[in-house]
This record gives sequence, C-alpha cells and structure tokens, in this order.
Amino acid sequence: MKLVEVIKAEKTSQETFDTLVAVTKQMGKVPVNCKDTPGFIVNRLLIPYMLEAVRMAERGDATPHDIDTAMELGAGYPMGPFKLLDFVGLDTTTFISDGWREKADRGEIPKELVEKSALLQKLVDEGKLGRKSGQGFYDVSTFDVL
Repeated sequence: MKLVEVIKAEKTSQETFDTLVAVTKQMGKVPVNCKDTPGFIVNRLLIPYMLEAVRMAERGDATPHDIDTAMELGAGYPMGPFKLLDFVGLDTTTFISDGWREKADRGEIPKELVEKSALLQKLVDEGKLGRKSGQGFYDVSTFDVL
C-alpha cells in the first residue's frame, strides 16, 4: 500500500512528525496528515460507508450484489462494500464499530455513523466472517480479489 497516515497527536513533537513524513517518503510511500481522531482518514470514512451499505441491504433497498456493482461501476471503486467487508472480515468490522459506538456515546463521533447492524451481527454469530471463514456476504471463493 502506498499510503501512510501520519498522525500528529497532542504530545508528538514537530521533529518526530517531520521525521516520520521524511521516512515515509524515503520508503516510496505517500504520507498524509490527520489529527488524532477515531479511524484517522481512511477508516473514518470506510467503516461508516460499509455499515451504511449493510443497512441498505437490511432495509431491502438493494441486494449486496447490486450495491457492489453500483459502487464498482458507478463510483469506480475496485470492489464494492460487501466484497470489501468479506475481505476485511465481518468480525473485524464489528469489533471496530463496537469500539466506535463507545466513542459516539462520549460525543467523539456522530452516533448514526456507527449504528449497530443486526444483519452484520447475525453473520458474525454464525461464523460467517468473510475471507477467513470462506463465507460472509458471499462465498468468497467466487472472487479473484479475495
């Protein structure tokens, strides 16, 4: 992965931050800066995106396959949110979102971003974790990327 999120926390010195940016570039990677906030940049956007996709499927707005196809072909994403959930792990996503709900309860992030999903929890409880179990939202053997 080319991206490295470099976080300057409250006690991080400017010298340490500058060194991290320089080392990142020396490694041929691209640094981006973000405050010390839950999920930093990528996961702060990614987790709510995936959870909303699950909620869309729960409501019957569209199927996981149609949502994935729409995001791949319509938004140019390399894989849709359900394929990505299977890749990341449904248990991993659940663990992260559970922790973020605690942060939401403290007012650190909006609660609606991390609302619990009954469907996601059901699959985790059934041991359907995605790539690591062979089954999640999909039979993962059907995807070359997984």
